Amino acid sequence: MISDTLLRAARRTLFAGATAFVVGIIAVPSFVTPTIASDGPPSVADLAEHLLGAVVNISTSQTVKGTEGPGAVPMPQLPEGSPFQDFFDDFFKNRGGDKGAGQKVQSLGSGFVIDAEQGIVVTNNHVIADADDIEVNFSDGVTLKATLVGTDTKTDVAVLKVDPKGHKLTAVKFGDSTKMRVGDWVMAIGNPFGLGGTVTVGIVSARNRDINSGPYDDFIQTDAAINRGNSGGPLFNAEGEVIGINTAIISPSGGSIGIGFSIPSQLAAGVVDQLRQYGETRRGWLGVRIQPVTDDIAESLGMATAKGALVAGVIKGGPVDNGSVQAGDVIIKFDGKDIHEMRDLPRVVAESPVGKAVDVVIVRKGVEQTIKVTLGRLEDGEKLASGENGNTDQDKGDKAAPVSTASVLGMTVGELNDQTRQKFGIAADVSGVVITDVAKDSAAAERGIQPGEVITEIAQESVGTPKDVMDRIGALKEQGRKNALLMLASKTGELRFVTIRMD
Repeated sequence: MISDTLLRAARRTLFAGATAFVVGIIAVPSFVTPTIASDGPPSVADLAEHLLGAVVNISTSQTVKGTEGPGAVPMPQLPEGSPFQDFFDDFFKNRGGDKGAGQKVQSLGSGFVIDAEQGIVVTNNHVIADADDIEVNFSDGVTLKATLVGTDTKTDVAVLKVDPKGHKLTAVKFGDSTKMRVGDWVMAIGNPFGLGGTVTVGIVSARNRDINSGPYDDFIQTDAAINRGNSGGPLFNAEGEVIGINTAIISPSGGSIGIGFSIPSQLAAGVVDQLRQYGETRRGWLGVRIQPVTDDIAESLGMATAKGALVAGVIKGGPVDNGSVQAGDVIIKFDGKDIHEMRDLPRVVAESPVGKAVDVVIVRKGVEQTIKVTLGRLEDGEKLASGENGNTDQDKGDKAAPVSTASVLGMTVGELNDQTRQKFGIAADVSGVVITDVAKDSAAAERGIQPGEVITEIAQESVGTPKDVMDRIGALKEQGRKNALLMLASKTGELRFVTIRMD
């Protein structure tokens, strides 16, 4: 601290014109001034210039049925805020259309070339869905007609093809999205609001995001500006490799608020390869129905931690319909990959080749074991599963005598016979003990259990009568168990596990 005497001397010297002395006094505490770096992130101009030629704008048109009255001709579906909006407003405003006549609707999106020799372009499925005509517009103004090679609705990926002789193409390649870390720089290029060739830069904000858009959600989240029209465009790493396909945003206004999502290249590249080779996807299939392993379920199964995917049912005719995997098993590892939570399993199975023999590690009644499974094809399995779910045949025999019932854990349970099958519409191949009533505010009601569901197992042991249910619950209480693990079947036979507190 500078003393009062020194400050007074400085003032006197200042008035006397001794400026150099005053500057020296003021400079004494300069160590408290922070040093500010003058250089920010390096320019991305060279990288952007190299990549712009491989990113394309995709325009589609679709014929839709006209409507009656003034204004019947539908407006083109341009991205909100497009600079072309005023033009179309002037052209279409107050113009009528023929009653019921087909009209053209247009939309815009983005894409990128991955094979210059073959003319292969990648985009989002939702960009070209239901399109009658697809055009690919390049950064130098050239436009080429595109044909559809294949689409995958589950990952929202589509592959197009243009004539490589019609234009000199520039291609980019997929990189490894698994190497991207939160905080790494990324660049998005696309066609937001119809403004082609737009470059934005940001970072990887998060990984492995599940936004409930499909069964294999594993998005990269980024704050690089992504808007309407960016869909299908690439997300690049610092080396100019595609590590994501921009596909979704969270925005109350329709514009970027810094929360965008990209399909990781690890997932997209395999889908693109299959679409190019087969025109469709060929995913691995295990043939099980699964649900999450909650803390209560883990405790009921004697597991130290809640992890893995709980097998709620095995699909008839599927790869494991030979008893190798059973309802109640917990899958904790698949083909060497740990299954931390339920949503991990569908993704790693789908990425596996059809017909591959894999090791699956399960926990069955508290014991860990490894089994060998040969994978089927998911697309074939979906047909089996839909057929199985559609089986709602019922036994409609003569009415039986009144059923015996029991009350347990807030539920009234009864025998499953012709009468109760008909009353609740329960399929003939469902077996167990039917729940005829659930008490309000009971533990069962809190778990969403409904009358008409059927208890097939308790603590992984089958039950067939109300007395079996009472005996199993009593035995669990004697063992000091706090939860009862119930396997419930729906009216059509779909299984799920539920834990109920027995306090």
